[in-house]
Amino acid sequence: TQSTWGRFHAFAPFSSSGNAIDNCNFISEGVLTEDLQVFLQTNLPLEKKSKLVLGILEGKLGASVMELMGIHCLTAGHVPEIYRCIKRHFHFYIQGLSEKSEMKACLGLSHSFSRCKVKFNVNRADNMIIQSINLLDQLDKDVNTFSMRIKEWYSYHFPELAKTVSDNHTFIRLVHVIQDRSNCPQMKEEMSEIVPDEALLERIIQASKCSMGMDINQIDLINIQTFCSKAVRLIEYRKQLFEYLQMKMGVIAPNLCCLIGEIVAARLISHAGSLINLAKYPASTIQILGAEKALFRALKTRSKTPKYGLIFHSSFIGRASAQDKGKISRYLANKCAIAARVDCFSEKPNFVIGKKMKAMVEERINCLKTGVTPRTNEEFMAEAMQELREFEALEKDAKRK
Repeated sequence: TQSTWGRFHAFAPFSSSGNAIDNCNFISEGVLTEDLQVFLQTNLPLEKKSKLVLGILEGKLGASVMELMGIHCLTAGHVPEIYRCIKRHFHFYIQGLSEKSEMKACLGLSHSFSRCKVKFNVNRADNMIIQSINLLDQLDKDVNTFSMRIKEWYSYHFPELAKTVSDNHTFIRLVHVIQDRSNCPQMKEEMSEIVPDEALLERIIQASKCSMGMDINQIDLINIQTFCSKAVRLIEYRKQLFEYLQMKMGVIAPNLCCLIGEIVAARLISHAGSLINLAKYPASTIQILGAEKALFRALKTRSKTPKYGLIFHSSFIGRASAQDKGKISRYLANKCAIAARVDCFSEKPNFVIGKKMKAMVEERINCLKTGVTPRTNEEFMAEAMQELREFEALEKDAKRK
């Protein structure tokens, strides 16, 4: 009962539905609103502030109250249970409030709050990047699996083609065009569009004339061609999806994209869950993002921890020497963290900062190889700010015209 755990003292309703949504948004972000501050000042004995303990369920809000009002706040212990009890029996404490009307008000507020939380700029929706890069990786796996199956199947008829052409995409397209190996001399023009190398094309035609493969009947050939056409369509769609991903990355994370490329940047965003999550990560976390299993295995066995995760696929790591890979991965992760924050929190996205950071990494790699001292961060940032000012001036001129 109420008497066993406390006494109901004060209640202040929201003035309107808009006021309720605003307060909910601020509370979810851990911001102390003016309404809540006035309510606490009115109903708390602030003269006994040193002995006062305020129970607040939201940890961020409790930290804001302690910082701005100097009241000691408790967010654990019995606070969640008291909050649950008040929420369950709230309609008993307020005169004229029925359980049904309370449920309707809560439902309406929760819908409005959810709509406010999912509002975003459609052009900068990073969840589209996450889905695109996951689909791109899945398509790569599927195309590789299909190409292996086609190679095994078609090699009964023309085994020399698989040995001559190593690229899976080229092999599938050639099988789709050639069909029966006896058609190779007549299909030279069509094959030259797929294989621009004249020497390789001649080797394929010569191999078809003296092939060791068995003859194939029309029904088997039709089935192979049907499968090839499906695989070719997947390859074409993969190209379209990559172009779409490039376009989205150029809008959402241009600096990160300019620094490490579209694919690696998209994988970092996907692994972090969103661009804002990636922007919140420190450089040390970004460095080993994607190598969590190796990290925890190293901590468990007390062996060496990994030096890099997903950023290993960046061209910078591959160009560094073996003894410098760790240094470059730390330096690159640092620049990725800055680029992600610029992309996430800048109102007008551009690639100026990313371009300068790429030049900084290039000079650092050159320094480790040749010993030439790179320019300082201050010099690079001065150039970047100058370019940004020029970029803004051009934008203003374009708007005037």
